[in-house]
Amino acid sequence: MLHRVEGIVLRSMDYGEGNAIITLCTENAGKIGVLVRGAKKAKSRHSALIQPFTLGQYVFFRGNSGLGTLNAGEIIVSHHGLREDLTKAAYASYACELLDRVLHEEESGPFWFRQLSACLTALDEDKEPDIILNVYEMKILQAAGYGPELENCVLCGAQEKDEDVRISAGLGGMLCRRCRHNDPAAPAVSPKALKLLRLFAKLDLTRLGSVDVKKETRDELKAIMRSFMDVQLGLKLKSRNFLDQLDKYGV
Repeated sequence: MLHRVEGIVLRSMDYGEGNAIITLCTENAGKIGVLVRGAKKAKSRHSALIQPFTLGQYVFFRGNSGLGTLNAGEIIVSHHGLREDLTKAAYASYACELLDRVLHEEESGPFWFRQLSACLTALDEDKEPDIILNVYEMKILQAAGYGPELENCVLCGAQEKDEDVRISAGLGGMLCRRCRHNDPAAPAVSPKALKLLRLFAKLDLTRLGSVDVKKETRDELKAIMRSFMDVQLGLKLKSRNFLDQLDKYGV
């Protein structure tokens, strides 16, 4: 059966001599694998279609299961700038690898497709990458069923003054003063960071504008979101390790 889909290349791997297999996040067909014959050969008309982060229209033949085989394709947005910049490429790779690991094969994903597309576009437009990823991670957590409770105490439901709040990744959200003993290691969170976390929880990434956040607050948000991602999803990602190396050396 012939299929026509819009998709974003999550990853590409060599297959045989001159061929490639790409994994696409599509708007209406979930996550799928497509074999692109001859894509790695010189002067291949399909070589640009297999590049990471590329948004394109892909026409492929596929039976009832297994890989599809590309018949034709057309680039919609190449995101060439993301691949040419080391830092942008690192952030974009993390976004793609994270979605690749969370999204199951053929899981229907209009929401995932829109969020990833918005994430890559925002990175391409030079918006603050750490904030982009924080919002993206929040959407991933929510869609996977692990969105943190940020309005009331996650254990007793009580409201608490922002300056008295603790954030527990293990328990899944805010702790009030009476419940913080359930996770003594839960860190405090500044009112500014808490306000932004609440905004991230409500904001669709497709509507993200320019956000100016001080480095101190960005670092706090990064630490909080990292703890939620590590505890709730527990994924070991190569791209995350590379981002950590960039941070370590101040790139």
